[in-house]
Amino acid sequence: MDKISVEGGVSLNGTVSVSGAKNSALPILFSTLLASGKHILGNVPKLKDIDSTRELLEALNCRTSVNGHTVTIEADEADNQEAHYDLVRKMRASVLCLGPLLSRYGIARVSLPGGCAIGARPINLHLEALEKMGAQIEIKEGYVEARCSKLKGTSIMFDTVTVTGTENIMMAATLAEGTTVLENAAKEPEIVDLAEYLIKMGAKITGHGTSVITIKGVSQLKASSFDIMPDRIEAGTLLIAGAITGGEVTVEGFNPVLIDALIQKMIESGFKIQTLHGKTQGVKVSSPKIWTGIDITTAPYPGFATDLQAQFMALMCVAQGTSIITETIFENRFMHVQELMRLGADITPKTRTAVVRGKPGGLVGAPVMATDLRASACLVLAGLVSQGSTLISRIYHLDRGYEDLEGKLRSLGARIQRVP
Repeated sequence: MDKISVEGGVSLNGTVSVSGAKNSALPILFSTLLASGKHILGNVPKLKDIDSTRELLEALNCRTSVNGHTVTIEADEADNQEAHYDLVRKMRASVLCLGPLLSRYGIARVSLPGGCAIGARPINLHLEALEKMGAQIEIKEGYVEARCSKLKGTSIMFDTVTVTGTENIMMAATLAEGTTVLENAAKEPEIVDLAEYLIKMGAKITGHGTSVITIKGVSQLKASSFDIMPDRIEAGTLLIAGAITGGEVTVEGFNPVLIDALIQKMIESGFKIQTLHGKTQGVKVSSPKIWTGIDITTAPYPGFATDLQAQFMALMCVAQGTSIITETIFENRFMHVQELMRLGADITPKTRTAVVRGKPGGLVGAPVMATDLRASACLVLAGLVSQGSTLISRIYHLDRGYEDLEGKLRSLGARIQRVP
């Protein structure tokens, strides 16, 4: 199993581009189950999660092919509507086949999902919404078994904001009878991207990007083509990489508005940020010699993204002063803390809050282990500013969500390589 070796102490400088967004590509790939024909998706990142999704789609009678960053899916009528455990266990997003299968075929059998162990992330909100739309649902032997004669539009109020729940029910509602109104819906840009592709297929959706989404069901959707949006989480990770090394890095190819919460916190910490608009969109960060520890609290979009919390914690580990990091989305998203402490970080973790006492220049390389996708990126960033060598194991997590992160960092001057 591969590992990543990082030699710290090098300031990163230069320009790097962002790949397509994993969190947009996955639901859009699953949305192809709603319509027969040839779907052509561009700007799809080359990731393990994309491979896993293609494998699952092929098991549901789709033919898939890849040419560079273009994925073509020829979706035929599924001869079975079962997403088997061996395929679903690899990533939580597999549950997104439930809504499309049930809405189109009136039946679905989907294994309870796996993925990163960063919290319980129950799918009860998905199931309650589908039941309200007329589905009969049972949990048997680790599978969700759902049936309906035809889903019917209704008003659904989510108890808490749920990204995958919003995506799943929005897809299911496109072929339901009548109108479905989702209240307290998630507002993430990736949901907007999904809605835009569904609209290209013929869906009638309004309000995406707000907390109230309205979907008027149609009788049929048609395959289309679409380019996946840039990955705002990768953009934030690369921006923090430049910042943490005291360098000057420009991250191109995305709309700066998508990471405004991160940008404002970096400015507050002492970094100089220049947003680029027009033909070449992006963000340029210039680092001070010393930056200040500040507090953050994760929140649903447009708040500070939970998917950037671990990376920002690495930045605060070498800041001047103390920062308090509060995680409100996932209950187990501090598993990277123990690994950062192996590098010399001074962190006091509590259930949902971590107190980070910054130590500028105080981290020292050591063997560490990635526990989830964003934690793996966090450890790479910490390795960039640790004295000596940092060896990161279990980097298969990294490959699930970052396309050639080490190659992009090397292009900026990092001494990083993948080793057997």
